[in-house]
Amino acid sequence: MNLGSAFLAAVQAHGAQPALFWGDEVLDYRRLGALAQAAAAQWRDAHGVRPGERVALWLRNCPEFVPALLGLLLADAVVVPVNNFLKPAEVNTILADAGADLLLSDDSQPEALAAIAAARPGLRVVDVSGLRTWPEPAVAIEPQRGESELAVLIYTSGTTGQPKGAMLSHGNLLHNIASCRQVLGFTPEDRFGVILPLFHTYMLTVGLLLPLTTGGAMVLAKSLHQPRALLAELAQHGATILLAIPQFYRTLTHAPLEGKLPFRLCISGAAPLPVQVLKDFEARFGIPLIEGYGLSEASPVVSKNPLHGVRKPGSIGLPVPDVEMSVQDEAGNRLGVGEVGEICVRGGNVMLGYWNRPAETAAALRGGWLLTGDVGYRDSDGYFFITDRKQDMLLVNGINVYPREIEEVLYEFPGVREAAVVGVPDARRGEQARAFVVAAEGATVDVAALQAFLRERLADYKVPREIVLLPALPRNATGKVLKTTLRQERFGG
Repeated sequence: MNLGSAFLAAVQAHGAQPALFWGDEVLDYRRLGALAQAAAAQWRDAHGVRPGERVALWLRNCPEFVPALLGLLLADAVVVPVNNFLKPAEVNTILADAGADLLLSDDSQPEALAAIAAARPGLRVVDVSGLRTWPEPAVAIEPQRGESELAVLIYTSGTTGQPKGAMLSHGNLLHNIASCRQVLGFTPEDRFGVILPLFHTYMLTVGLLLPLTTGGAMVLAKSLHQPRALLAELAQHGATILLAIPQFYRTLTHAPLEGKLPFRLCISGAAPLPVQVLKDFEARFGIPLIEGYGLSEASPVVSKNPLHGVRKPGSIGLPVPDVEMSVQDEAGNRLGVGEVGEICVRGGNVMLGYWNRPAETAAALRGGWLLTGDVGYRDSDGYFFITDRKQDMLLVNGINVYPREIEEVLYEFPGVREAAVVGVPDARRGEQARAFVVAAEGATVDVAALQAFLRERLADYKVPREIVLLPALPRNATGKVLKTTLRQERFGG
């Protein structure tokens, strides 16, 4: 079994049932299967894609994303979803690391695509905008990859700020799909409301692969900027489960909406869910809001608060079926109830390792356990709680941002002697980057020019909204920058 064959089995079993909603369009399984076959034929026959070849997918949410991705899986390629908010230099870093010479995109970002192609000679860029007119092959393409073989490379930044490709096999993703299906009570009658970017590992697994390999459907939202229009669109197509981030649920709680929400269940992921947001949402709408935990290296879902049973606000819940969690000290000893240590994960969902990074792989995988870098504890009922996150990491709209990456660009600006970036709370985005800069002796740093410099080189969500000029950075006796001090709300203000 592989992801492609699981999708083909769903097409065979649910041919006339809706699979994908997009605005007024509805694609049933039979039609989506035909489009995926057409895409697979293009990748294999017209573009020479070989089994195991890494192919990058750089698209905003659109209906073409789905058959393009499924077609790659049918053609036995390795999918490399690329964050569509990244700038050309960031995209090229991923393409180079993955060894991807084929990039699937559309005509929505022509200047960015031109810049990417110019910087990477030999790169082939395919516009998938016309995918729905491509001819279906005369003979259906049957995928041949085994469960242990690589299916997806998900790029996630490490603490160094350098992106690393988490290698997820067909078996990893099928395992996580099965776990999520059980814990959510998912049936073919369910339809996921998909409002987050499909490049995100959470959306890729739960919002796309789960429904389309089990006979459900995905409602891919077009109306993303107005809560009222968005909810009307999701209700029109019968969405039963909503996948979103905490900030969205906070917005809904305070939005001037009338009536009830159409969902049987709402799931919060990608960032910690504030207890107050959970309580306010459930008090207003009377719908279970379930918090969970995951990371790209675990395909990604690790734990969920149970749908039926005790849900503990502030907890990341219990391990999903067939996944183990533990709290360990630095030596790998398992800690007891209430003892704080590193949260570790073991199961068929854990990645194969990092692409071409044996040292980082060895550091992340110990004795069969994935070391998450997140610190927390387990209570007497087996529920897990996170007390801290990976050092220095911040979450902007549910997307990981690592200060080191921003700091490296700050240091490139003329006149900057020292720089440090921390996360500060933001009511709308969860967190926001704040930069502290020390000018070189005799130099003057123009903050507006520095922000423009950053915007040219970093995705917009990574650019600090505030840059504070300091005479010196606070340091401890050994010279380490005291980021705890910098995180204090009024520091330097």
